[in-house]
Amino acid sequence: MSNARHPGLRRQARRVAVHRGLAPRAAAVLTLAAVPVSAQTEPPSAPPADWEATAIDYSNVPYPHPVSYLDVEVYGDPYRLAYMDVPPAGPANGQAVVLFHGMNFFAGGFRPTIEALRNEGFRVIAIDRLGFGRSSKPIIHYNLHIPARNAKRLLDALGIERAAIVGHSRGGMVATRFASTYPETTTHVAMVNQIGLADSRPGRAWTDPAETYQSVLTGTTYESVLRGHMRYYPNGWRPEYLEWVKVQYGLTLSGDWPRMARVRAAQRQILYEDPVVYEWQHIATKALVIGGAEDRLVADYPALARNVAEELQNAELVIFPEVGHSPQFEIPEPFHAELIRFLRSDPDEPADRAWRDTDIGRSRG
Repeated sequence: MSNARHPGLRRQARRVAVHRGLAPRAAAVLTLAAVPVSAQTEPPSAPPADWEATAIDYSNVPYPHPVSYLDVEVYGDPYRLAYMDVPPAGPANGQAVVLFHGMNFFAGGFRPTIEALRNEGFRVIAIDRLGFGRSSKPIIHYNLHIPARNAKRLLDALGIERAAIVGHSRGGMVATRFASTYPETTTHVAMVNQIGLADSRPGRAWTDPAETYQSVLTGTTYESVLRGHMRYYPNGWRPEYLEWVKVQYGLTLSGDWPRMARVRAAQRQILYEDPVVYEWQHIATKALVIGGAEDRLVADYPALARNVAEELQNAELVIFPEVGHSPQFEIPEPFHAELIRFLRSDPDEPADRAWRDTDIGRSRG
């Protein structure tokens, strides 16, 4: 999708920004800074020779802050949930934010977001869901209730009664499930380029997990992992993106890869078996649907994102033109400015719904 087919996106993003009270200069940054200006390059065609295996417990993967663990039980068996509880860098504003990562990332991948939030006084809880990062890797039947319930257990253990919930990609689905299940705990909910924006079951047959496992086990290569990450960035590749390819591809170099492949295969089933599209209408919590318009994971992200915002009872919509699936990496400053503005807003005040009077995401003839 290109702005040629959606000529109003750049214009409408500026209009909504101005309506929110941003200065004209800030509004221009929101729109015009969407195209990254840092140097672009081509990723290596083969994995660098010095890359090592990623340990299944991510013990050799650096995290930006100390990692703690919570004992949890699922299906009667004990596991460990890894998380970072990051205090504010300066004066605390009294707000806590929970971060849910996507399928090809882990809590450490939220490094830019953690720093942006903690510098503004937020306490940040970044969780490795079971099956990811430094959390346990059980071979179980996964669903979205498990990470939502584990996050609630963690908040209870930390003595946090209310928190804002932010989820990126698959993490956006977890954020949806958490907000719909625990509305009394959720002050705000932000869905960043969430996937699962439509029910994928009609017209599509169920895949046996054993087939998915074989596909993951034998089909995961450096090239396939790299292609997956390159899809996130329509404006070209930057060297810093390779870090996430290294971690994900490194799992295939470990002797634990067969187990990890089973875990990833089980996680893949969630998108088909546990949709969240019927939950948005029940969420009254103040919400933000935010993301890059050029998300290559779906055919028309602006239209799908608008549908989510319309289904939610009290939502704002922010679309960044010419940006892809991971705005926190592509345009960190304008993205985090919008996220922080929303999280600072009074949860009891109605969301800014000026977007309803714009053409953002509307189909065009």
